Amino acid sequence: MFWRKKKNQKAQEEEVRDNKLLHPEKAPDIEPSTDAEDSDLDLETKHEIEGTENGVIRETPITPTPQHTKTDDAKEREDLSDHSKEGGWFSKLTSGLSKSSKKLTTGIGDIFTKKKLDNDTLEELEELLITADLGPSTAARLVETLRAERFGKDIEPEEVKAYLSGKIEEILKPVALPLELTANKPMVILVAGVNGAGKTTTIGKMAQSFKKQQGKSVMLAAGDTFRAAAVEQLQVWGERTSCKVVSKDIGADAAAVAYEAYEQAKAEGVDVLLVDTAGRLQNKKNLMEELAKIIRVLKKQDENLPHACVLVLDSTTGQNAHSQVEAFKEMVDVTGLIVTKLDGSAKGGVLVSLADQFGLPVHLIGVGEGIDDLRPFKAEDYAHSLLGIE
Repeated sequence: MFWRKKKNQKAQEEEVRDNKLLHPEKAPDIEPSTDAEDSDLDLETKHEIEGTENGVIRETPITPTPQHTKTDDAKEREDLSDHSKEGGWFSKLTSGLSKSSKKLTTGIGDIFTKKKLDNDTLEELEELLITADLGPSTAARLVETLRAERFGKDIEPEEVKAYLSGKIEEILKPVALPLELTANKPMVILVAGVNGAGKTTTIGKMAQSFKKQQGKSVMLAAGDTFRAAAVEQLQVWGERTSCKVVSKDIGADAAAVAYEAYEQAKAEGVDVLLVDTAGRLQNKKNLMEELAKIIRVLKKQDENLPHACVLVLDSTTGQNAHSQVEAFKEMVDVTGLIVTKLDGSAKGGVLVSLADQFGLPVHLIGVGEGIDDLRPFKAEDYAHSLLGIE
């Protein structure tokens, strides 16, 4: 116990806080009990760093692939089926954003019935952009720019669409950045987001992309230890994509899962480690703090871990996505976004307002349930599809 005597006061206080966060006297119903004490995990982690024999964490057993109903299996096969013959990516993107583009194009056609651009049409345009989830700030800026350039001049609906498409592309281009793999091995990517955003499915599709498109080996960590269904779903994706899944019992310490998965990935020379996390609602502070703990534990192995922390957002939540970004940014260093469920959503404009307000890289977007329907984000394609420009 010699190392304990050397711990500074700040470290001791942090350990006490961790204990209180994960083991409050009256734990919320959403957070189940855990067998692993936080102090035990820190002890093992500390010993591992100092190279002591007692600190070596045992290899985590791999949870067996769960049994599913025929309906579940059919759904999984559909998710993993080949959708490449359904048309090109731009065609799929345009189709996916059809509800959003229809709202905008129809509205623009209805508003711009006059020959000259005046205050009334500009006010109506601003309201239209807000209802399309571009957000008040972004909508106001786009309208004011149009006012400065074309006020009092003749303008047609097609010109307005082309103008908006160009300006939206300018907003999106700086954030349209791919998720680049580094030389680190394994590259650790933490995947966060609220329940229902599509985190686990996104992880499965990312794993497939890394393997199929880049030829990388991938390991998955089932860090959502609060829901049995989440572990089972990740196991299914692991089996379908031929990726090893590291998991523990339901209610186990998520930080321990992430730590042990990293140890295994490092020992086996895996290229990419994708860490799933629980659906931490932004008003559940204990769960948000537990996400911060996962990162602290990983950093005890390497101060650069995780190499990326991506936040998965469901586009159908519209402007609520802003509050989710703000909440997660308070707790972790969000390095990029993945926006899902754009197919069939009438709220595609939210991606524009997110880019305008936060400036976070948008790595990937999802416009379908197929395994290949998660693709790198391209500003020009998105802007054109949103405004119905072919």
